[in-house]
Amino acid sequence: GTKAAINDGQDLIKRAIIEAKLQRAGDDRVTEDSGEAVQTAGPYKHLMNGVSFMLPFVVAGGLMIALAFALGGIHAGDTENAGTLAYALSMIGGSGGFALMVPVLAGYISFSIADRPGLAPGMIGGLIAAEIGSGFLGGIVAGFFAGYLVRWLNRTIKLPRNLEGLKPVLILPLLGTAIVGLIMIYVVGEPVSLILKGLESWLRGMQGASALVLGAVIGGMMAVDMGGPVNKAAYATSVALISTGVYEPMAAVMAAGMVPPLAAALATRVFKGKFTKDEYEAAPATAVLGLAFISEGAIPYAARDPLRVIPSFIAGAAVTGAISMVVGSQLHAPHGGIFVLFIPGAITHVGGYLIALIAGTLVSACLLGVFKKRVEIVS
Repeated sequence: GTKAAINDGQDLIKRAIIEAKLQRAGDDRVTEDSGEAVQTAGPYKHLMNGVSFMLPFVVAGGLMIALAFALGGIHAGDTENAGTLAYALSMIGGSGGFALMVPVLAGYISFSIADRPGLAPGMIGGLIAAEIGSGFLGGIVAGFFAGYLVRWLNRTIKLPRNLEGLKPVLILPLLGTAIVGLIMIYVVGEPVSLILKGLESWLRGMQGASALVLGAVIGGMMAVDMGGPVNKAAYATSVALISTGVYEPMAAVMAAGMVPPLAAALATRVFKGKFTKDEYEAAPATAVLGLAFISEGAIPYAARDPLRVIPSFIAGAAVTGAISMVVGSQLHAPHGGIFVLFIPGAITHVGGYLIALIAGTLVSACLLGVFKKRVEIVS
């Protein structure tokens, strides 16, 4: 807080000096001179940092493309439509938002590892990865490689104290960018590109049992922690696949993510005796959150009785994801929930998609009714 500093700044400074503790030798701390980052986080934390910075670009770009579809149809971005508003929106979303996805992902993975000096090498490495066809996998490789390389260079290169300030703004970004760029072009790019193409082919060729299993897995993941790391892992992977032209997982993930809040809201009406008065009254708002693809709306219900509620949510979300993948629904917008159905061309196989959503919601709601214990009946 700022109150103590405003009322008596001198006293606060004196107290800070008295309470200060000498840090251990070798502690990793962020310093403006060296640009070295705190290294307490693991690889997953660095990856999620990149994903969190990438998502606004994905959402903005995806919704721009969805608006372009609404105005000009599924072919709004084709060159014959140049000059139209739909074409302009498609360019903003595709050549703008989506084009920045991989560079931002790589740049902020590297930033999380090596602080400011790692940003340029990571982002440029990610841009190269996108240009040479290695996509988001190449971007992840570039981000981690750039971050750990710059961190190592920062610790290894020793300069006179009066030149130390050049490291974070000149030497580390220059050396890091050169090494990362060359490695991505001559070493990493082609193998990762082949892996990504193999992944794309496998996902595009999936049907029947394999599509059902993948849909069930990623659908169930969306309901495990509703906005937590498992949920974000499934969502981030599906979002990244949009940049490669694979849209089926995104449809499965978004439908499954709507299931927990919708199921909770429905169950409060069908099985009144299993829910408290507060849960019953919160149901309409929970339903709206579910329709908007905000899974966190179901957290209060899960927190009150996690051992019964969360498995019920997972089962229904898995059913929804499986059906969505089997019917082959594709979703071109990374967010928006049920409201993307009103945008022409944003989602394919709409009938099957709605069946998937309804089926999963009914499964979870029924399981909640079966497994939850009775509470005071709501009148």
